[in-house]
Amino acid sequence: MDMRQKDVEVCSQDSTASGGSSKGSLSVASANGSNRFRRGGILPTAICLSKAAIGAGVLSVAAHAAEVGAVYQFACLVLGGLLTLASIRMIANASVETGCWSYEDICDELFHPAMSLFTGFINVCNCLGSAAGYLIVCGQVFQVVFRADDNARNLFVVLVGVFICGPLALARHVGFMRHLAAISVGALLLLVGSVVWYWAQHGIDESVDVESFLLPSSGATVFTYMNSINNMVFAYNNQFNVPQLTGELTPVPSVRKMTKVAFLSTSLCFLLYGSVSIFGVLAFGVADNQKDTLILDLMPARKEWHVVVSLFAVMFSVLTCFQFHVYPIRQFSAYAVRKLRGLPAKAADDEEEIASDGCGGRSLARWLDIACALGAVAVAILIAVVVTSLRSILDFIGAFASAYISYVVPPLWILALRKKGKDFSWLAPEILFSLALLSLGVFFFVFGTYCAIKGA
Repeated sequence: MDMRQKDVEVCSQDSTASGGSSKGSLSVASANGSNRFRRGGILPTAICLSKAAIGAGVLSVAAHAAEVGAVYQFACLVLGGLLTLASIRMIANASVETGCWSYEDICDELFHPAMSLFTGFINVCNCLGSAAGYLIVCGQVFQVVFRADDNARNLFVVLVGVFICGPLALARHVGFMRHLAAISVGALLLLVGSVVWYWAQHGIDESVDVESFLLPSSGATVFTYMNSINNMVFAYNNQFNVPQLTGELTPVPSVRKMTKVAFLSTSLCFLLYGSVSIFGVLAFGVADNQKDTLILDLMPARKEWHVVVSLFAVMFSVLTCFQFHVYPIRQFSAYAVRKLRGLPAKAADDEEEIASDGCGGRSLARWLDIACALGAVAVAILIAVVVTSLRSILDFIGAFASAYISYVVPPLWILALRKKGKDFSWLAPEILFSLALLSLGVFFFVFGTYCAIKGA
């Protein structure tokens, strides 16, 4: 039977965070009925997916725009948005056709457990680095608002990680965060408003003219251009949550619905990144005038109440984004534990395991899921305390991990799926496009990583 004619089955997940079951989605749909913001609806799913992307990346896009110029920056934004749409559609196709809702299970289904373990490791690197970046942002906000030293900043990062990120990281479903995600997207608009206000109050920075605004700076090198691309890859990167969110779509997961979700989320990302790129450069200038992030750029205006509010809004926003990066880590843990326990790829739900594995009212899988989530938070805290430069970590993660997850793995899935069909042809448009995206992804992964390390 052709893969596209299969009924959607849910791959077993020892962690309920590792995939949305059709049964659970149907019950949620029936319970919520006409509620347009129910878990699994197109709009809330789009908000969750956009929030998975919009985080620390928005804070550094202006700095990259100041180096490469508005023309190059917007070309990257447009290209990145189109590639993201294509990538998300590929992932949704693979998820629906295999009935699996995590990167690891799809790779296991189409390739080999070794591929799953390698992909899971890269995904964990991507998510841990991103999560650490969000805690770094929290530390910067604390330092700017309270003029704190490094020791106080480190203590604040630890407290935020333990008492805020830790409890939120235990949520079972990505859709649980939909209301917080919607609020946090609005919170970032306050940051844009503060940047526009700063520009209106102080005028265009003296270092900016037409040429420096549109064109690259004189000191730009190939590493500068590539690191700008790395930042764009990271800024749009939300693919790690696509299998999970596809499985949570109601009443039935479908590629068509996920395509609508992808268009809404990517459009929102483009508008936000484009606005920040323009006004960030106009307000704070080019070259050495630009700091590591917009948070540090706003330091001269930290006494203004609305700037303080916007900075705390940014903190709230990135803490919300933090949680979306914990789910893929839990998915990888669930897959690895399931393999160690020798469970089949299509096992029963966690609820059916409680009778045999129950402990304290929860299944063994759920306890392991909780331990993994808290462990991920602890590692992110450690990285955020040791590393203080946001741009360096984002450029590296964007090249090394995000490029692989976004543009290498999805086309490989499509090639593997289509090769099973009787009418497969290497010259088919879908196959040629997949090969082109795969080649581009490998280039980003290899050369982008080299440039990120070289420019660090």
